[in-house]
Formats: sequence, structure tokens, C-alpha cells
Amino acid sequence: MLQKEVQLAVEKGEMLPLMEEFYTIQGEGYHTGTAAYFIRIGGCDVGCHWCDVKESWNAELHPPTNTDLIVANAKKYADTVVVTGGEPLTWDMTLLTSKLKVQNLKVHIETSGAYEVSGTWDWFCLSPKKNKLPVQSAYDIANELKVIIYNKHDFIFAEEQAAKVNPNAILFLQPEWSKKEEMTPLIVDYVMNNPKWRVSLQTHKYLNIP
Repeated sequence: MLQKEVQLAVEKGEMLPLMEEFYTIQGEGYHTGTAAYFIRIGGCDVGCHWCDVKESWNAELHPPTNTDLIVANAKKYADTVVVTGGEPLTWDMTLLTSKLKVQNLKVHIETSGAYEVSGTWDWFCLSPKKNKLPVQSAYDIANELKVIIYNKHDFIFAEEQAAKVNPNAILFLQPEWSKKEEMTPLIVDYVMNNPKWRVSLQTHKYLNIP
């Protein structure tokens, strides 16, 4: 395809900058321990300094890939697909999710919520970041609010976000990996004193899997 045609296809969501795709165990949040096929989409301008996939930020490093091919790969492995990034809502997710749903796949997303919601989701994990706060539509439909705790001030941020999210969202606090030794005991104490919250851990890193 010519470059202009590729760019147009990406804008329509017919192609997406695919960084990687893999079958593994969900390591975080509500669905921890369950098998899922992960689709990691490149491109993110939220810019968290502790991000563990900074190589996802520049979408130009990741080849525009036809959504039909992405779906064909996903349906070989699992009945649950997790779309992550980068920031997947940078792009129009309508076509990708509709094609995944045609294959009777459950479709989850992990997002900062910084961009307007597109696509149809069976599970919406909202992980807000201070650099670029979620749009209202993300707060409204979140099934799960997952706040990363890097320092003590993040508990205040977590409560601010919990006040904005819909009342049915399940609330998680997760230590940032490099600060897990320091922050995990604080999170445990916080959850015991504020039991509306749950603890999330990056169990895939403890298991040494992707």
C-alpha cells in the first residue's frame, strides 16, 4: 500500500500500529490469573516516567497491521482478548472490537482513558494518569479502576479518581514495580483501613511470564 493509503487506513482503524501480541496469563487487576491474548498497540503521549513499556510510545516504530490479521491471530488462542498499549484509545477501536466480537471473543481494554472511548468492550479497565486525566466517558463505563501507587501522594490521587468513576467500578491499588518493596506495605494498610479498595499486584512479573 502507498503511504497515504496506509495512513488513511490507520485513521479509520482498518490498520493499527501493532507492537506485539502474545498469549499469557493476565497478571493484574480483577482478572488476575486468567488466560488472555494480549494485543499491544503502539502510540502513547501520556508519558508516565515509570512506564515499563516506553518502547510503545512512538507509534512510528510499530508497523501498521491489518485488523483482520490481528483478529485471525487472536482467535487461535483464547476466548478473551486484552487490548493494551501504549494508549490504545489513541486510535479508533471500533473495527477491531467489532471483528473480535464477530469471533465470539470477550474483549477487554486497559487504558488511561485520556482519549474518547471507541469500540465495544466487555471489560473496561481504567488506569488514570496524572499527566493526562481521563475523559468523562471513560469514568462512566469503567468496570475497574486501577491506580498505580508510586509515592504516598498517589493515595490522594486515587481517592480523587474514585470520586469521579461510576459507582459500580471495582477499585484497585497497585504498587509501581520499582517501588513495590516500599509501597506494598502502605497499600496493604490503606486497603485494610479503606476496604472499598482491593490490592492488585503485577503477578506476571513474580511468575516471570510476559
